[in-house]
Amino acid sequence: MKTQAKKTIAIDMDGVIADVEPQLIKYYEQQYGVTTTLEAIQGLSHAEAFPLDAITKASLNMPGFFRDLPLMPGAIEAVKKLMEDYEVYIVSAATEFPLSLFEKLEWLKEHFPFISWRNVVLCGDKSIINTDYMIDDHCKNLDFCPGKAIMFNAHHNKHEHQHVRVHNWDEVLELFENERSKSELSI
Repeated sequence: MKTQAKKTIAIDMDGVIADVEPQLIKYYEQQYGVTTTLEAIQGLSHAEAFPLDAITKASLNMPGFFRDLPLMPGAIEAVKKLMEDYEVYIVSAATEFPLSLFEKLEWLKEHFPFISWRNVVLCGDKSIINTDYMIDDHCKNLDFCPGKAIMFNAHHNKHEHQHVRVHNWDEVLELFENERSKSELSI
């Protein structure tokens, strides 16, 4: 008897498993001498939150920026839990920032060593990703998701409402527990 394949989840890195907002604030202050806070940038696009950096996105091209990102609280435990029932892929549109490729792989090896290199996708355009679920903080990626799009809350997406929103990894696990319960009821 053939067993049913696990459903698939694409999980973004920056702003989902890696906490990019404090790093952006830190680098912005170091580079331009301008101080801001997480509260002050809520609801603002990158260009609005960091106007001196908007054209060049200089911070995102600085060596070490992606390598030293802090973890999102609860991400490691939640991803491990999801991997029990789903095939999980880490997907990042990393080619926009070429220095980030090696740094992101090193970051993943340090924090998520249990994820196989086969389950890491570094790409330029996430519209090529064909998974049952996608967890991302950017609508430009979620809008093309053929499965269920799940928006991870971030400063730049506060005014976006076209996708299911989660605010943290506990809410992600709750959402997937509800999905699993619905699936079991339909069997």
